Amino acid sequence: MTTALITGITGQDGSHLAELLLGKGYEVHGVVRRSSTLNRNRLDSIYQDSESKHRNLHLHYGDMSDALNIERVISETNPDEIYNLAAQSHVAVSFEVPEYTFDVTGAGAIRILEAIRQRSPESRFYQASSSEMFGSTPAPQNEETTLHPRSPYAVAKVAAHHATINYREAYGLFACSGILFNHEGERRGENFVTRKIARGVAAIKAGKQEHLMLGNLDAKRDWGHAEDYVKAMWMMLQADEADDYVIATGESHTVREFCDVAFEHVGLRTDDHVRIDERFIRPSEVDDLRGDATKAHTKLGWKPEVTFSELVTRMVDAEIKLLEG
Repeated sequence: MTTALITGITGQDGSHLAELLLGKGYEVHGVVRRSSTLNRNRLDSIYQDSESKHRNLHLHYGDMSDALNIERVISETNPDEIYNLAAQSHVAVSFEVPEYTFDVTGAGAIRILEAIRQRSPESRFYQASSSEMFGSTPAPQNEETTLHPRSPYAVAKVAAHHATINYREAYGLFACSGILFNHEGERRGENFVTRKIARGVAAIKAGKQEHLMLGNLDAKRDWGHAEDYVKAMWMMLQADEADDYVIATGESHTVREFCDVAFEHVGLRTDDHVRIDERFIRPSEVDDLRGDATKAHTKLGWKPEVTFSELVTRMVDAEIKLLEG
């Protein structure tokens, strides 16, 4: 049985990836932070009680800032594949907590790589890199595009990305980076703009609020569905050679377009309900992200399946269902 270790397993991507791997017959281990409140609702459909005799999902307490803990978990689980999805992943929040963001998102990846080098050099490693690393570099962006990070989060991701390349070249580790463009879904965190829009539309349609407060409506993003993107993560670690890949749809849409599809889906208009709040404008904006995933198409055979409109409407329908109980 193939064994995988996932950091950030309770997040959007981690939960989808865990489902995918369990469906392929893996034994899955996940790292979760200790907290006084449980935040494992995304794992409800696959969670297995610790007393179960035949369980193949195991959760371990850990933290990306604790190198000894990371080393211990890797030594105990001896995974064939390691997926590093843990991060302080909110761009706007990273401006408020830059040091913490770099410690967890940047240095955290280095701690894992060093633990692999010392304790489990045969493990295959996936690093969740981000399209935010490209920053203000003109679209479309591919694996050769110059990186120009525009936030503490993006700076941390660049560090982790280059560390992955360095450990691959210096020590011969099977280490890959997936440069994932924006990927969303029904499990997106509540403080991300796509989920905020979907929730707002559902609430406005239900008469629970009147307006939706947003920042820059002209920012362009390449949006796909997280279910498609975790498949690409797995495919990278099945390849004959380790490499880095851009994962994207190749289409970009503005925040306003996202709003338009969401509001039209419930018979409403964006202009009637969206208001601009300067508090949501970033200190340094990333205006246009659009990925060129040709390499992933040709070398991995990966292509996205969920369209932009389907992504938006699925997210809105999920929020309406939540409101209806």
